[in-house]
Amino acid sequence: MEGATNLRPSNTRIAVVTGGNKGIGLEVCRQLATGGGVTVLLTARDETRGEAAVEKLREAGLSGDVIFHQLEITDDPSIARLAEFLRARFGKLDILINNAAVGAGEYVQDPSDSSATEEKVRFTCIFGFSEIIDEKLVYSMLSACVQQLRGLDQRQRLEVMFSGVRETYDAAREGIKTNYYGTKNVIEALLPLLKASSDGRIVNVSSEFGLLRLINNEELKLELDDAEKLTEERLDELLAAYLRDFAAGEVEARGWPLYFSAYKVSKVMLNAYTRILARRHPELRINCAHPGYAHTDMTIQTGPLTPQEGASNLVKVALLPEGGPTGAYFAMGEEAPFV
Repeated sequence: MEGATNLRPSNTRIAVVTGGNKGIGLEVCRQLATGGGVTVLLTARDETRGEAAVEKLREAGLSGDVIFHQLEITDDPSIARLAEFLRARFGKLDILINNAAVGAGEYVQDPSDSSATEEKVRFTCIFGFSEIIDEKLVYSMLSACVQQLRGLDQRQRLEVMFSGVRETYDAAREGIKTNYYGTKNVIEALLPLLKASSDGRIVNVSSEFGLLRLINNEELKLELDDAEKLTEERLDELLAAYLRDFAAGEVEARGWPLYFSAYKVSKVMLNAYTRILARRHPELRINCAHPGYAHTDMTIQTGPLTPQEGASNLVKVALLPEGGPTGAYFAMGEEAPFV
């Protein structure tokens, strides 16, 4: 259950990290709390895992204040409960880091082996462990993957991952629902609390897979890069069109990204939404940030960066000096183009 606490002094910043029970999300919680002056709400959809993550931080000697609160970003009542908790306990929110995401694909041990379908493992983030059928199977698969990936460069590693993923319509739809609409719904519910802060910040965790260069439709690419004309309604239309094209087998013909297609589209649209939101709320600092290719469950332990390094790239953006950039994209902690 969520922790109880008294109202904090007004100079204590309050931060929420979604998907905070492992990997980069957990390290973001650790780093924000370690610096002092920040009370962190570590959120996760599974209460047992979330509470265990907070206990892990405490056992490691974390001196800062970390509280667990359950959050399923695709569940409106869960979002509402978090908003009410924040409102009652703190009356504001200073930092929101939207880290929770799913990979929009199904990973199988051997995509060419039809018998593997009975031992299919569904991941709620790219190859993460939130929903598994057989945990021993998952770890044996990861061990095999790590052995296979040694000595390969980033492009080769990604090719191996691509070969082990089935991209189904159901997974694509779930990816859009979670990565775009789930994140958007959390933001909208917490906006009043962010506006109650003297210096509210939102960091939407993005990816190099969300860059516009991956779209092979020049007209669409230009439209999504026109931050002044973008609207949420248009993004809804484009996402609906993408899912229709996916169902019809026309992803490539329509110029949408290939390989982890729905994940890429969800991040492209989240980047676009970030720019819309920043334009609408200039009093807030609202940015998206790519943490880097990190060594986590999300990447089957293939990335060259540690979770600590990836997290530091997000925390750097979250703690930018007052009056810093808004509506921007950051890669590895540095401002970069959306294209």
